Amino acid sequence: MPTPLTSPMHRRTFLTGSLAAGALATAAPGAGAAPRRPAPELRTWAQQTWRCLDALTVPATGLAADDIGADLSTASRGHQTSPTNIGCGLWSTVAARELGLLARGEAKRRLARTLQSIAGLERHEQSGMYYNWYDPADGRKLTEFPTSGEVVKPFLSSVDNGWLAAALLVVERAEPSLRRQARDLRCRMDFGFYWDAAENAPGGQLRGGFWDVDPDEDAAVVGNYRGGDPVWYTGHHYGAFNTEPRVASYLGIAAGQIPPEHYWGPVRTFPDDSCDYSWTETKPQGSWRTYGGVRVFEGALPYRGKLVVPTWGGSMFEALMVPLLVPEDEWGPRSWRRNHPLYVQCQIEHGMQEAGYGYWGFSPSNDPAGGYREYGVDQLGLDGPGYTSDEERTTVDQAFEGCRPGSPAPTSYGDGVVTPHASFLALRYAPDQAVQNLRNLAADFDCTTDGGFLDAIAVRSGRVSDRFLALDQGMVMASLGNALGGDVLRRHVGAEFSRTLRPLMQQEVFATRG
Repeated sequence: MPTPLTSPMHRRTFLTGSLAAGALATAAPGAGAAPRRPAPELRTWAQQTWRCLDALTVPATGLAADDIGADLSTASRGHQTSPTNIGCGLWSTVAARELGLLARGEAKRRLARTLQSIAGLERHEQSGMYYNWYDPADGRKLTEFPTSGEVVKPFLSSVDNGWLAAALLVVERAEPSLRRQARDLRCRMDFGFYWDAAENAPGGQLRGGFWDVDPDEDAAVVGNYRGGDPVWYTGHHYGAFNTEPRVASYLGIAAGQIPPEHYWGPVRTFPDDSCDYSWTETKPQGSWRTYGGVRVFEGALPYRGKLVVPTWGGSMFEALMVPLLVPEDEWGPRSWRRNHPLYVQCQIEHGMQEAGYGYWGFSPSNDPAGGYREYGVDQLGLDGPGYTSDEERTTVDQAFEGCRPGSPAPTSYGDGVVTPHASFLALRYAPDQAVQNLRNLAADFDCTTDGGFLDAIAVRSGRVSDRFLALDQGMVMASLGNALGGDVLRRHVGAEFSRTLRPLMQQEVFATRG
């Protein structure tokens, strides 16, 4: 049973000084280098995580299901999958091969089978994009969810298709014998279909996605940025830059489907000169800079004496899933190289000092109380409400100077929910702290099985999620593949993106301060 007491938290208080304070110092020399001497547990965790991903995958199709039970039984495997889940399965197979967990011939066979299934999936013909939900057993597009019977509207997400396209790029580069198949599938995907050139011009922004039949949604916007039959776009754009949808932006820029100036379109923060943006977390600090003729407000939010470029909700995977595949911290010495380790440090400080959980790492995951929920650090998000780090949804209502007052800071936090995949995302930037946090979680809670770390732990009640999610295990496997396999996934994607994206990232100067 999980350990339902506060004693582990008290035993971990020593981390708030020596280890947490050293996070940036550890990461600074290589600014993103993996540990020189990887902790011995990393290989064990990789073996366990691959066992879980193998169990998630339907042998007949090679498609990874969305989730599976703690016992990894076939009966507990979910009956739906998404483009992101399929992508996680692809890059995890490549990582497992590079780590010697899967023979090269078997890896090739599995990859080929998955590509064959992807080729048979129903997709939106004009854009080449894939729908959000399929049955992993036969690849059929879902029109209702298997367990609830709820109607599934035919939605095509920009970010989910981004992760699938990125995974196809990994396969294309990693397995020469499958290069043509993977490339043909990827190159049919047009990310310009999501690009709204008029939004925050001149860079434009991406829509969250579209439906190809009328969804009866009030906020839907009818149109087609490429011409042709109308679709129903989401009412929202992905307007915040430091969030995971930027992978779709990168793919579109690299493919020539979206102009390079789109890199400057999503906001770092909104400008600080208007109360129009006072619905956001707090007043940013920063200044205007011009890159290639495009003016960008380089803003950052204050957090405990630091300035950090926020994500949308304050979670780890928004900030750090993309650099699992794209070497942002290498290409952006005055932007991403500063912000990624700083963001990790802020998450550590929240868990260890501000909230006093004794553990850290907050990111969307399966909820120990049931269902799926976003977890994060409220003040690290651009959105006013942000994601919270505990089950009780304890928020911090900061003031926006000159526009609205704030409220007193919380005096305590509730049942903090720590997500192990967040520590794996931090492994590059704070290796010692990440490994120690995972060791502590494994020692203090019944949160590991033959499939690795379960999805989330409520550290005060001791409740542990009883599921594994393919998305979260895919992030863990990518992190371990890079740490133990010489950045195998980043090498493959970076080779494709370097010519178009590296010059953009090299220019930028974030308003960060450690």
